Amino acid sequence: MGLEEFGDYLRRKGIGEPRLSAAIANASEFEEHLKRSKRKIGNCDISCLDEHLSSLIAEGRNEPERLVDLARYCAFHSRPDLFIHLATMINSYDILPLMETRLRDLHGRDKCETVFYGFERPPLGTSTDAYPPLTARILNRMEEELSPEQVRNLLTWNYHEIPPETFQAKKERFEAASSLDDFLASEHQRLVDELKERLRTGQPWYEQEVTQDFVDHVASDQRLQTGVREGDRIIIVKVPFDPKNFYKERSPQMRRYHYCHCPLARSALKDERSMPSSSLCHCSAGFTKLPWDVIFGEEVEVEVLETVLGGGDRCVFSIQVPRDKLK
Repeated sequence: MGLEEFGDYLRRKGIGEPRLSAAIANASEFEEHLKRSKRKIGNCDISCLDEHLSSLIAEGRNEPERLVDLARYCAFHSRPDLFIHLATMINSYDILPLMETRLRDLHGRDKCETVFYGFERPPLGTSTDAYPPLTARILNRMEEELSPEQVRNLLTWNYHEIPPETFQAKKERFEAASSLDDFLASEHQRLVDELKERLRTGQPWYEQEVTQDFVDHVASDQRLQTGVREGDRIIIVKVPFDPKNFYKERSPQMRRYHYCHCPLARSALKDERSMPSSSLCHCSAGFTKLPWDVIFGEEVEVEVLETVLGGGDRCVFSIQVPRDKLK
């Protein structure tokens, strides 16, 4: 499959000019890099991709649109590992600046500068392995300057800027369901069906490469990603970030690394150095609660019960169900 077929693939996705021509040109440039490296897209590893990204950074051509084009090209060639590598970089790049802005809005310029002064984030296209030392220093300053409650409130936020309307269909399904328990069971089956289809087609599910072990694990436990009601709370367990490696790994330390979703901290779990504070996991709590804010039509309370960054074996959150939504 060549560049012409890639163009057809983009057209089917609704990509028009001038983005389409730019995407083909960026894919062609990547192919030239692969030829010089005596590689093809089928046997390109992450280090080879990172070499190309490093050259883009050095030339000042590491724009988000260019990386998106490369991610689409990797997806087109059924390289979910390369796609996920790029998607993680793109999706995490603005988290720290947004955190800085929210700190300034909540606690003022002086407090914000005390926490973030002197730090510079790595350029876009840098492996997320470079983030934990920076993240750890920022979190340490944050915990010195703010109370635990202020840190929790600051970090429990939608830093991925997911539009609330993303969850409107879920809200409508909840309102049509006979009970919260029935809604959760139905959503879980919907998720399992989607994962089975992604497995069949070889497509990633968000930033996860879908394997049979992954599908079987999710199907076996409704708490995974969907949640189970326990009294007036919904208990939700996150799925592993890297299912392909998580299920075959035996080292507890490396299992935590393959489980963690946070690009700002994840690689620290490999050697347990430059470990950011586990208070960072309130950011994941904000991500977890966002759909429920939309579904219930109000801000809900979320509690962090366990995280791999905090030394646990998984990441578990508890959502408080508003009293009038306990149908």
